[in-house]
Amino acid sequence: MIGLDDTRAGMLRVERLNFTLSTGAVAASFALFTPQIAASVAAGALLEVVNFRAMHGAARSFFAGKLGGPGLWVGVVGLRLAVVAGAIVLAVALGAHPIAFVVGLSIVMPAVLLDSWRNRPAVIDPSEWPVPPVPAPDDPSWDNFSVWRIERADEIAVEDAELQEEDKLR
Repeated sequence: MIGLDDTRAGMLRVERLNFTLSTGAVAASFALFTPQIAASVAAGALLEVVNFRAMHGAARSFFAGKLGGPGLWVGVVGLRLAVVAGAIVLAVALGAHPIAFVVGLSIVMPAVLLDSWRNRPAVIDPSEWPVPPVPAPDDPSWDNFSVWRIERADEIAVEDAELQEEDKLR
């Protein structure tokens, strides 16, 4: 899972990175633009932090089997999206700058991409890849396998004959 090996202050690694980027964006918008724009960026960042935390927790619960099934998962996602949509409408109705608000909402994407890039698996040199044994070109075992299905060719032939027999009976 994302960042489960590193939790400090009750936040996952990606959430801390997101918080850092959000704080920087709010500070930059306050320094470069009006306080309304800075407040809009902050409101958008706050909403996306809450949304990301809820989405991450729901996904962890779903894949751990703690949610009752896919129907409950869809209901939780629908409810979460409805709450987010309502919060967006409310923020814009209260005077949030729409573009600054969307910038605040979007900060999570660079945080997730940067965290994924920083914690990617190690690159393995192709010369170190394990090489499976390959039979010689004239080996008769090549006749027993299908390229399209991982089964023996004689088993496929029996299955195809049974299907043709069923088709004749229809």
